[in-house]
Amino acid sequence: MAGKNKKKDAGDRYRQIAQNRKARHDYFIEDKVEAGLVLTGTEVKSLREGHANIQESYAAAKEGELWLFNSYIAEYAAGSMENHTPRRPRKLLLKRREIEKLAIAVQREGMTLAPLALYFNDRGIAKIQIGVARGKKQYDKRQTEKSRDWDRQKARLMREKG
Repeated sequence: MAGKNKKKDAGDRYRQIAQNRKARHDYFIEDKVEAGLVLTGTEVKSLREGHANIQESYAAAKEGELWLFNSYIAEYAAGSMENHTPRRPRKLLLKRREIEKLAIAVQREGMTLAPLALYFNDRGIAKIQIGVARGKKQYDKRQTEKSRDWDRQKARLMREKG
C-alpha cells in the first residue's frame, strides 16, 4: 500500500449510496452534521444493493428527536412479509446537544435540514450527512451558475494559453 495516494485512500473510505445534488442547487449549506440511522435488517440489505433516494427528503425535530422524512429505501427483493415500508420516517441518531443545536437553527428564518448524502462509513455503518441550509432565491441560483461557468471558462483559457 506504499504506492497509494492519501487523497485516494480518504475517498475509498466511504461507500456512497445516494446523494442529494438538488440540495446544493436549492440551498446555501452553512453547516454539516453526520448522523446515524435507525434501520431494519431489510433496509440495510437494500442499501447495500444501492437502492435508495434522498432527493425529496428532509429532516425535522419532533418531540426532542430528529427524524428523516420522505426518504425512499426500496423494499428488499428477497424479503418476506417482514419487509419494511419504503417511505417510513426514520429516526436519526445524534447527541442531545447536537439535536438541540439543529432545532434552534431550524427555528431561525429560512433554515432547514437537508440530507446531502447517504453512505456506509469505514466500519460498514449507514450514515447520513445532514446540512443546515438556507434557501436560495432564483437570482442566487443564476449568480451561482454564472460564477461556475466563468470559472470553467477561465480554466479552459488557462489550459489553452499554457
